[in-house]
Amino acid sequence: MADPHILTTLRAKRDQMEAAIRAYEKKTEALRRDLAHVNATLRLFELNGAHEVFPVHMDLTRLFKRGEVWHICQEALAGAPEGLDTRELALAVIRAKGMDEGDAVLRKAINYRIVQAMRMQEMRGRVVGLGKRKSVRVWSSQPS
Repeated sequence: MADPHILTTLRAKRDQMEAAIRAYEKKTEALRRDLAHVNATLRLFELNGAHEVFPVHMDLTRLFKRGEVWHICQEALAGAPEGLDTRELALAVIRAKGMDEGDAVLRKAINYRIVQAMRMQEMRGRVVGLGKRKSVRVWSSQPS
C-alpha cells in the first residue's frame, strides 16, 4: 500500500531540515575555530609591550661576525690562567658587544653559541675542556 502524499512530503521536509542543520553545525564549528584564532591574535597585540609573557626571539646569526665569538672568548681566556666556564665567557661576550648583562634569554642564547664555538675549537686543538664546575663546562686556552 502506498504512503499518503502528506507522509512523503513531511519525510522529504524532515530530511531537508536535518541536512540544513548538519550544514549549519559544520559552519558553526569552522566559525568557532576562526574565532579562537582571532582571539589569540588579539591577545598577542593587546600586550602593550609587555615582554614577560612572550619573550623576544634573538637571532644571533647576524649579531656576530664569523669567528667573532671565538676571538672574544680567546681574549677572555688569555687573561684567566685557571680557565673560565661557559657562563663567564658569555658574560665576557656580552660585555664586549655592549649588550644588556641582565637579559637571561640573551645570556642563554649566547651560552649555546659559545659551547658550539668552543667545541669546534676543542676539536681543532686550540682550546681544552677542563671538565665541569657547577654543571657548567670549564674551558682553557692552554693545554694542562
